[in-house]
Amino acid sequence: QVQLVESGGGLVQAGGSLRLSCAASGRTFSSYAMGWFRQIPGKEREFVTAISTSGAITYYADSVKGRFTISRDDAKNMVYLQMNSLKPEDTAGYYCAAGRRALDLRQARADAWGQGTLVTVSS
Repeated sequence: QVQLVESGGGLVQAGGSLRLSCAASGRTFSSYAMGWFRQIPGKEREFVTAISTSGAITYYADSVKGRFTISRDDAKNMVYLQMNSLKPEDTAGYYCAAGRRALDLRQARADAWGQGTLVTVSS
C-alpha cells in the first residue's frame, strides 16, 4: 500500500500563496488517483481536490475553484497543491490521499491517507 507524507504547510497572510507537496512511497504510485482534503478541529474532513491517474481529470471543491491547482509528477512520486489567493477560511490541516479513482476521492473514499500539514492564513 502506498504511504504518503505531506510538506509545505505554514503561516501565510491572506492573499498569499503556498505550495503543498505529498511524497508517495511504492512503485504503484502511478496507478493511484490522488487528492487533497482539509480539516478544521471539531469538523468533518472536507474534500478539496482530486486528480486522476493520467492527470487528465481533476475535481475541485467550489470553495477553492480558480484559486487552487492540483498536479502530479509520476516520475518523482509526487503530488502538489498550489494554493493562491489564500483566505483565512482556508486555515486547516491539509491531508493527501490516494484512491482508485478521482471520483472515489471526491466521495471521500481513499485507500491511504497522509498525516497532514497545517496551513494557517492570517487576516
